[in-house]
Amino acid sequence: MKKRIAIFASGAGTNAQNIIRYFKTSSVGEVVLVLSNKRHAKVLEKAENEDIKSLFFDKVDLYETGRVLDILESNEVDLIVLAGFLLKFPDHILHEYPNRVINLHPALLPKYGGKGMYGKYVHEAIIANGEKESGITIHYVNEHYDEGTIIFQASTAVSSEDNPDSLAEKIHELEYKHFPKVIETLLETE
Repeated sequence: MKKRIAIFASGAGTNAQNIIRYFKTSSVGEVVLVLSNKRHAKVLEKAENEDIKSLFFDKVDLYETGRVLDILESNEVDLIVLAGFLLKFPDHILHEYPNRVINLHPALLPKYGGKGMYGKYVHEAIIANGEKESGITIHYVNEHYDEGTIIFQASTAVSSEDNPDSLAEKIHELEYKHFPKVIETLLETE
């Protein structure tokens, strides 16, 4: 039986769409649900276009009412994937899904992690600090921003010609190449 994946995202959803498409042909897992804390996030539209159930929720639903946990449980979700999700993930859901919530971070943790370090802010900091290398980190989510156990990392060179936009493109290539495969490997080993 295929494992059931829920994706949380706050924005455009390019990684979510890539994961959805990858798992359409997988024998191991399937994306059954996409959730966003932004009512008009493009990820919701992309999920609908891929015939995946998509839902908006607000902070009260996430942190106070238990609605989001109820949705996950009623959809029999096995693995939660954070793909550009910008809110701190709530402890009560982490307790119900131990080592079954993973995140993608656009840098080589433990550097350039923590609250406020996402997307362009990460790339700007890496360029400003003259780093020679950046990359992606896929990690388990715990109660602290970007501090969960690292599952996988891939790196890319940062050249003196790079700017935040060109670095973002390099990082996206790594994300698209590796994130779905790492998810699939995790599902195979469960």
